[in-house]
Order: sequence, then structure tokens, then C-alpha cells
Amino acid sequence: MAKVSPVSIKYMIHASFTAEGALEKPDVIGAIFGQTEGLLGNDLEMRELQKEGKIGRIEVDLERNDKRTTGIIKVPTALDQSETTLIAAAIETIERVGPSDAQIEIERIEDVRGSKRDYIIERAKKLMLNIKGSTDSREISNEIKDSAKIAGIQEYGKEKLPSGDLSQKEVIVVEGRADVINLMRNGVNNCIAMNGTKLPDAIKELSKDKDLTLFVDGDRGGKLIAKNVVDNAKVKFIAIAPDGKEVEELTGKEVLMNLRKRATVGEFFSRERYNGRNSEPKSKLDLTKENKEKLKELSAKNEGTGKAILLNSNLDEIKKISVKTLSNTLRRIDQKPSAIVIDGTVTSPIIISSEEAGVDVIAAKNFATTDTNIQLLSL
Repeated sequence: MAKVSPVSIKYMIHASFTAEGALEKPDVIGAIFGQTEGLLGNDLEMRELQKEGKIGRIEVDLERNDKRTTGIIKVPTALDQSETTLIAAAIETIERVGPSDAQIEIERIEDVRGSKRDYIIERAKKLMLNIKGSTDSREISNEIKDSAKIAGIQEYGKEKLPSGDLSQKEVIVVEGRADVINLMRNGVNNCIAMNGTKLPDAIKELSKDKDLTLFVDGDRGGKLIAKNVVDNAKVKFIAIAPDGKEVEELTGKEVLMNLRKRATVGEFFSRERYNGRNSEPKSKLDLTKENKEKLKELSAKNEGTGKAILLNSNLDEIKKISVKTLSNTLRRIDQKPSAIVIDGTVTSPIIISSEEAGVDVIAAKNFATTDTNIQLLSL
């Protein structure tokens, strides 16, 4: 098989699949070549593209659960953006792998060159640090100020947590040492780092005497950390960085602005569960005996359809859609569901999209992961 040189790869197609049967890797690769043949014309024939080095070695990872096979497919391409998306869409039309019915969903198309650019930027930063003899007086002055502030970092408790001045009544709790450095660089000295996602005992003890403000990154991990800390320590306020940003990379203005926008614990989690365009936060759906029975009944009627049923807090149907389009629908739909009944395997992308949409319950027969705060009902 031809192999694309790592230098020439532009995009990586990431797809997940589910099949009702026990499969091997050659079955999946054979289906990709065989069932896309002739769909897009000679110029985009996948066998020819691979011979020409425009499509690389297809990687397949399988996992078997009883008689069902799930897995991940990766297809590297040196094609342009439009051609790569056509190939991805063609792969998604595959309905059988070997003798088994199958569903393939494109999770994302990664621009591989982006990671190369990130490497270039980070390497350039390191190289710049090695340039000696700077004559910019402002740069020298700022370096001296930063060094003085960073030198003020202390170690707190038996875990030796990086911290600033903790003599004040209020203490800002952040995730890591780099966050402490950035806060102190910008004049916020009453801070301490957890040094990871697990809450240290030293901070639990600190919460008994201090008013803690938790300042987390603006991503899914930050929100999960917030829940873990609140479950294990007394927290007064929670602040969060803008979406997609980490506390360590915020400017001084952003640090102060987001600390001013901090919320009480109740307000923070209500805001995270904000329901579409409604002005009121939605109430949490519990898995009572009655609700379980209704979800099982809906699942039985939905079996074999390949559909996902979106339900409100009364378990009334909002919408019924293909499982393949579920993740994208959850990001766009105005009325966010409280529960979802799924015919098929619940994948990690579905879990992540459901968490972001504030879903309370997912009911299905198979779950690729159970690492979530959503209530999972295995049917």
C-alpha cells in the first residue's frame, strides 16, 4: 500500500463506527475502498489516490462488545480541503462492513498543519529565550519585575502547592503553577494551585478558614474540575476563563475582568445548565422508577431505527434524528433536551456534546465510555 509522507499530509479524517457483528480490520478497510468505488468519479477513486500518495495508510482500531464491534478510523490525506470533505462524506455513506450492518460517523477533520504551526511557534519561543544581549529597556524592566514576582512563589502544605500570599481572607484557587505565575504577574498574589485535577487536602483545610474563589480554564475539563472541587471543599465563588482559553494565557485585563464576573456556586452551575433561549435554568431530570419505565418503553419502540429521540423534562418528544447527526444537532438546537434515548452505541463525542447541551439522562444499550456526570440508563 502507498503511504503519504508525513511532510505532505494536510488533513486527518477521524471517524467512529458501530457494526452489528464481529469484524476484523481488513473488513473495515475493504468496505471503505469497495463501497466508495465509483461514487466520486475517477479523479477521487480512493484506490488510485492511495497509489498516487494522496491518501495515506488507513488506521483502524477495533473494540468488540458481545456481538457488536465499535472502533475508530483515521484517514490521512494530502488533498485540498474540498476534496478531503468529499472523501469524508463518501465514507459516511457506508452501511455494511463485511456481513454486518454498520454506521460510520465523521467526528472531525483535523488540519494536521495546525499542529505543525503550533510546534513552530513553541519552538520559536524557546529559541528566542536563547537570544542574548537584548537592548530593549522596557523588556529588561519587565523581565526584572516578572522575576521578582515569580521569586515570591511559596510552597504551601505537605503537598508543597505553588502559592502566593495567603494572608488575606480571600484566596484564588487555580489548576496549576503556570496559572499562579500568570496571576502574580498581573498583580493577583492571593492565589494557590491544586497541581492537577484532584483536590489536595491542604486546600480542603484552607477552605475552612478562607473564602475560596475557584478560577478554572474555559473548557470541559475546567467545568469538571469545578464540580469535583465543590463536592469536596467549601467554595464561595467560581470564575471561569473565556471559552477555549486557559487561565495561564489570559492577559492582565482578562484576569481581572473574569474575576469580577465570578458567580456563587449555585449561580455558576445554573448558568452552565442554561436551557436554550429561555430565561430560566431548567430543572434536573431524575431517574425515578416511573421515568425509567417510560424511557425503556420509548427505547423498545425505537429499537432498530438508528435514531435518537430527544426528550424534554416531562419526557415528551422534542425531535427524532439520526444518531449520526446527534452531536451536531445538540450544538445547534434551540430547545436543549433533558433526556436522550439512543438506538446504538453512545460514543465519547455524543457524551461530550450532551454534557455541553446540559442533558441529564442518556438511555441506551451500549456505552463506549461511562466517564461523565450525566445519568446513564443501560437498557
